[in-house]
Amino acid sequence: MKIHKWAIAILLWGFLFRAVCAIYLNIGFDEAYYYLYTQNLNLSYFDHPPLVAFTAGIGIWLTGAVTPLTLRIGGVLLYTGTLIFSYLASRKLFGDRTATLTLAILTTIPIFQIAFGILTLPDNALMFFWSACLWVAAEEFFPSDQVSNQVNDYKPTYRLAIIGLLVGLAFLGKYHGVLLGGGLVLFCLLSRRHRVALFSIWTLAAISLFAITISPVLIWNSQHEFASFRFQSGRAVPSQGYNLERLLVTILLALGYLFPTFGFPLWWTSFRTVGELIQVATRQNKTEENNHELAIAEDILRNKRLLILCVSAPIFFGFTFMGGFIQILPSWHMPGFFGATLLLGERAAQVQLKRPQFIRNWLWGSGVVILPLLLIGLLHVHLGIAQKGGDAAIAGGFWEAKDDPSTQMIDIGQLRQAFVDSPMLKAELAKSDFVFSNNFFVAGQVGMAIEPLGKKVTCFDEDLRGFAYWSKAEDFVGKTSLYITSEQFLKDERFPQPLDKYAGYFQSLEKIADIPIKRGGQAVQIFPVYRASPMLKPYPRPYG
Repeated sequence: MKIHKWAIAILLWGFLFRAVCAIYLNIGFDEAYYYLYTQNLNLSYFDHPPLVAFTAGIGIWLTGAVTPLTLRIGGVLLYTGTLIFSYLASRKLFGDRTATLTLAILTTIPIFQIAFGILTLPDNALMFFWSACLWVAAEEFFPSDQVSNQVNDYKPTYRLAIIGLLVGLAFLGKYHGVLLGGGLVLFCLLSRRHRVALFSIWTLAAISLFAITISPVLIWNSQHEFASFRFQSGRAVPSQGYNLERLLVTILLALGYLFPTFGFPLWWTSFRTVGELIQVATRQNKTEENNHELAIAEDILRNKRLLILCVSAPIFFGFTFMGGFIQILPSWHMPGFFGATLLLGERAAQVQLKRPQFIRNWLWGSGVVILPLLLIGLLHVHLGIAQKGGDAAIAGGFWEAKDDPSTQMIDIGQLRQAFVDSPMLKAELAKSDFVFSNNFFVAGQVGMAIEPLGKKVTCFDEDLRGFAYWSKAEDFVGKTSLYITSEQFLKDERFPQPLDKYAGYFQSLEKIADIPIKRGGQAVQIFPVYRASPMLKPYPRPYG
């Protein structure tokens, strides 16, 4: 399995860059919440399948430390594996030149770096097994590039069973994994040469391994009234009519996340490939009559492109279309764009043969712009270089901290250290039976700060997510606690006063401290701390 020296250089560069970002980038809402998965191991979870718990936990379990790096190192390593498998798949399908270009593109596109390779998200495991599955599929469906009837008559092999296993593992990362399986089935249906795979004994083995692999999710859901399936499927139900303006916003946001120099070519390449496949299909019979060998070569190339389209286009087309009636999160359709990058790499390799300078300028020019933007973003999140009045502000800063969404990513260490340095807070924490917050995201941040100090964290809210299954409502009755929240989430439109939400549930609720989270010498977040003693009755739960 020889890898080109340029590919090795790209992999090393990408790993080092992501590792540095993982160290210095403050913790976001989702990541902190997934940390709590590691403290509540189970067969599956309300929000997602179970692998994100292992992605988030591997660094913490090995070191015993709860830091941004230990939380993220699993994702950083997995994305390196994702890139390796994507390189191998591209090389198998389209050759060394395309594989190296594809790797360079995947290492440069910002949303892939951040969502798949730096932040701890369910997508880390999803994309690792996704790319591994694509590589095995390439080996299975295109075992040789020789052009002859005997070599290219496809015969199903044991690799189909491995594909079933890998699709199941991708599903354990994120429910998107089922779309990967659906794309492979679609490919076999559309490819005349590979349709035989659907009737192979190895496909039965693949289905069996898939079912066994995803059984933890099925068992957990069967034990909890299929809560996770109902929750995720309910998010795709439109709550309003279709809106073209919302669709346009979805498209433009995706172009921004991908970066325009890659976003536009990805759309163009996908549409053009679809058109070319249709043209090839319409002239296929005529070509077979005139040149049988050429027809086989065209059919092989067509099927290679078809494989990539089937596992990518339905995802980014489908979720983009859904953006017209529901809010689409960036990570929902990015696996589709990730897969389509193999087609962009192939197209770039073709252009490079005729216009090498153009491709060189395109890649290097994009990288020269993207890298400084990412570094500026990292420095701002960590130091506040664009924050008005901050110690590290450049040119005096550009906006107030209160208007800056990046302040939602906080320095967990400061929150933890406040309880270490303050004798009063340390004593209050020691005599409390538990800690709770009013928002599951904030509870995740509080959990990262407090659980290493010996206290479990829960959440009392109408949207409990996983907290509804990690404890019972009556477990906390009669016990004392600390209520820790963020000023950003302290106000609730349903209640005139911040503490009215818990009126009648505690005998007393008294504010004892404000913990400032500082950036650039300024307090950018305030975490109020309340003494709650004791709890009189269970807080109602909408599910769980």
